[in-house]
Amino acid sequence: MNIGKAASLSGLTVKTVRYYSDIGIINPQVDANTGYRDFSEADLAKIQFLAKARKFDFSLDDCRELLALYENKERSSKEVKALTLEKISEINVKLSELQMLKDQLSQLASACQGDDRPNCPILDALSDKNS
Repeated sequence: MNIGKAASLSGLTVKTVRYYSDIGIINPQVDANTGYRDFSEADLAKIQFLAKARKFDFSLDDCRELLALYENKERSSKEVKALTLEKISEINVKLSELQMLKDQLSQLASACQGDDRPNCPILDALSDKNS
């Protein structure tokens, strides 16, 4: 199948599928006469796998490792679980950071009168070089 169909079936853009091919995460056949990529069903399965892994915020390096594990039928599931637990830990750190940001913004919003006066604690806090 051509790149447009592979992209459509995977829910990715043509540009993303092309990028994955260019960096060697997937390796579709290339027509020697036209230079066009020809994606097999196996390539499509890998692209769909990558799309799902990226939705879980796995990095491209993580995706390479996960794909290698996916393709290795002799793999140990403990490697996959370890990568997943590491990702969960990273997400927990991000959630904590986002909660702190939300709390700080909520405090600033509460301190602001939101009226017609120019005094604004939100802008004061954003412009404070010591914070």
